[in-house]
Amino acid sequence: MELTLESCTIRSGKKELNVPKPRHLPLLRSALQRESSEHTDLWAPLADQGWRPCLEPENAPSLPQNSEGYLQVFLDGGLNQQRMGICDAVAVAKILNATLVIPHLEVNPVWQDSSSFMDIFDVDHFINVLKNDVSIVKELPDEFSWSTREYYALAIRPTRIKRAPVHASANWYLENVLPVLQSYGIAAISPFSHRLSFDNLPSEIQKLRCKVNFKALRFVPHIRELGDALVHRLRYPSGESEALSTNYLGQITDQNEQQKPQKFVVVHLRFDKDMAAHSACDFGGGKAEKLALAKYRQNIWQGRVLNSQFTDEELRSQGRCPLTPEEIGLLLAALGFDKETRLYLASHKVYGGEARISTLRELFPLMEDKKSLASSAERANIKGKASLLAAVDYYVAMHSDIFVSASPGNMHNAMVGHRTFENLKTLRPNMPLLGQLFLNKNITWLDFRQAVVEGHQNRQGQLRLRKPKQSIYTYPAPDCMCQA
Repeated sequence: MELTLESCTIRSGKKELNVPKPRHLPLLRSALQRESSEHTDLWAPLADQGWRPCLEPENAPSLPQNSEGYLQVFLDGGLNQQRMGICDAVAVAKILNATLVIPHLEVNPVWQDSSSFMDIFDVDHFINVLKNDVSIVKELPDEFSWSTREYYALAIRPTRIKRAPVHASANWYLENVLPVLQSYGIAAISPFSHRLSFDNLPSEIQKLRCKVNFKALRFVPHIRELGDALVHRLRYPSGESEALSTNYLGQITDQNEQQKPQKFVVVHLRFDKDMAAHSACDFGGGKAEKLALAKYRQNIWQGRVLNSQFTDEELRSQGRCPLTPEEIGLLLAALGFDKETRLYLASHKVYGGEARISTLRELFPLMEDKKSLASSAERANIKGKASLLAAVDYYVAMHSDIFVSASPGNMHNAMVGHRTFENLKTLRPNMPLLGQLFLNKNITWLDFRQAVVEGHQNRQGQLRLRKPKQSIYTYPAPDCMCQA
C-alpha cells in the first residue's frame, strides 16, 4: 500500500508553512502492511489493583455557622488548569472558613474563550455536592458588588492578594489572606493557579480537593448529552445516524440492541501551534516552519523557553518533544492497534491541519472526531468555544476503553488522575524511549515494535503512589484512595 501524503504548502495568515512528507517512511510502510492485532489482552480492562476511592474523612469538621468573609479567585489557563484551580479554591476556602464565590475564569490569550464557570460546569450540582464542606455562592451580595475583575485591573486594591506564592502552604493563607477577610469581609486572589501546596496539608483538605475534582465538577447537561451521543456512535457505528436522529440522549434502539458494542481508544493529540512553538523541537516543516515558530515563541514568551537552548536531537533523546500525528500513529500500531480500531481524536487545532493528520488517518481509517460524529446543529452550542470543545473531549475520554496522550500536559495529567481514580486503562507514552527510537533511522519495524511493547508494559494505568511535590490531581493515591 502506497502512502498518499505528499509535501504541500498551507497558508497560515501571511506565512506559508511547508508540511513535510512522513519523517519515518520505512516504519510507516511496515505499519500500513500490518496484520490484524493478535494482542488479545490489549483491550482487557485493568485488573483490580486493591485501591478504591476514599473521599470522606473519618472526623470531618462540621461547617461553621459563620464564615470569615467572601473569597474570590481569578483563574487563567485552559480548561484543565482552571479545573485544578477550582479544586484548590474550594480547599483554600475551607482552610480560611470563607464563603467561596463561584470562580472567575479569565480569557486565555491562546484559546480566546470567554466561557464562564456556569457555561462549563453544572453549578447547582457543584454547590450541592459540597454543601456540607464549604459555603459557596453564585455571586456576591449587593454590598460587595464593586469587587469585580475590572475594579482590580485599575489600581492596587487592599482587598486583592497578588503575591500568593506558587504552592503556598495552608499557613501562608492563614497569615496573609485571613486578616484581609477579617478586615474587609472579602478577599480576591489573582493570579491563583497553582497557588496551593500538594504537601503538608491535613488529610481532610486533600480529600476535599479530590471530591471537588472527581465528584463536584460535572459538565453542564448539553455537554454531557453531546458526549453521550458521541460515545454511543463510537460504540454502535452501524446505523447510528438513523437511530440517534430522534434520540439525542443516546438511548439504545431495538436495532442497536442487536449489535455488540465496540471498543474505542481516545487519543489526545495536542499538536497546536502553541505546543509546537513552546517545545522548540523541529517537526520537519523546513525553514518556513522554523521561522514561524521562532517568531511565535518570541511574541508570546519573549524568548523565555528553556528548550530553545538545546538541539532537536538533544530534546528528542530526552523525550521533550511532543509526538506528531505520524509518531502517535506508529506508537499505536506498534502496540497492536490495527486498522479496525475505532479511534477518537481529541484535539484542538492541529498545527499543519489535515495534511499533518493524514498519516494517522491512513494508519487508522476508522478515526473519528467531534466534527465527523456530530452534525453542525449538534455542535452549535460549542462551536468556537475552546473550553466547551475540550469539555466534550474530556467527557468522551472518560468513557473510552483506553486513553492515550501524545504529549504530557494538563489534559494528560487530568486524565491520568481521573482514570486512576476510576481504575481505567490509560497508556502513558514512554517519551525518552520513543524519542530515541525515532532518532534511529535504520531501525526495523520488528525491532521498533518489540522495543515499544516492552517499554510500555508497565505504563497502561498501573496505579502509582504520589511522591512529594507531585500533583494530587495526577496521583490521587494514597491521599484520596484507600487500600481495599
